[in-house]
Amino acid sequence: MSKLVTKDNKLINATYSLGIPEQRIIFLAIVEAREQNKLIDARGVLQIHASSYQEQFKVEKHSSYKALKSATRGLFEAHFEYDDIHEQTGKPVHHLVNWVQKISYIDDAGMIDLQFTDAVIPLITRLSEQYTEYDLKQVSELQSEYAIRLYELLMQWKGVGKTKQIALNDLRQKLGVEPEQYKKMCNFKARVLDLAISQINDFTDITVEPEQHKSGRVITGFTFKFKQKKAPEPIAKDDAFIKMTDSQVKTFSSKLAALPELGNNAPVGMETPDFVKMIADDLRDADKQKKYRTHLAKLGFEVAKSKVK
Repeated sequence: MSKLVTKDNKLINATYSLGIPEQRIIFLAIVEAREQNKLIDARGVLQIHASSYQEQFKVEKHSSYKALKSATRGLFEAHFEYDDIHEQTGKPVHHLVNWVQKISYIDDAGMIDLQFTDAVIPLITRLSEQYTEYDLKQVSELQSEYAIRLYELLMQWKGVGKTKQIALNDLRQKLGVEPEQYKKMCNFKARVLDLAISQINDFTDITVEPEQHKSGRVITGFTFKFKQKKAPEPIAKDDAFIKMTDSQVKTFSSKLAALPELGNNAPVGMETPDFVKMIADDLRDADKQKKYRTHLAKLGFEVAKSKVK
């Protein structure tokens, strides 16, 4: 079942810097808030469990507990900023808003109690005509906070497949890049933009191509074109076991082990060669092979090159 993340575009375009665990907690809280029978208010408590984090983002149990604990303080200290029009005066106004008014971590239960601030609630539940919506699974495998933010920004333009030109400073702020970070363009492109685009192209439902704009030799902004990917075709019918060649097993066990979403599930302390061997053994097992089907399709495995029993 789809888990929709829905945000007012004021929040999509807001300036903030949050780590991966904090952004993921916000996602789970938004989904929880939207799934409630009635619109929550600022006194409503949202409960986020480590088991939900573990299941949604494909991490080890101990990693989900650690993420919830670290995100608790991070979210309490975090805020976002956005521009709007002041209702009474009609003048431009710049808002600074805290994400939560209270957040508690219950260690033995592996869960968070979270209360959004008054100003956040309308931005995630009582939405205007200007809002953005996407399936949580599309950002679940992204390992860069910049990739998550860029994907959200692109989703505002889903209907046309191309953004307007975004000024460089504006883009930096929207992606959550601090003023002192990656001041040189080569560093910004390598550590932020290229990384984000690579992850979006690998792990989401769209492919992105950036276009840079210059004033003389200086890059002043970017436009992003993107298109929907074709859904990967099933690599086998009716969960039939795929008889893979030794060469295929060797190739794809290495590729699978390198995937972030699978690497997070490696047994604690296991070295990469051993993890590759474990996956290779799984690929030869009729029952264990099934859990890799989606990943194999994404990696380009072609059933036509193998025999299906």
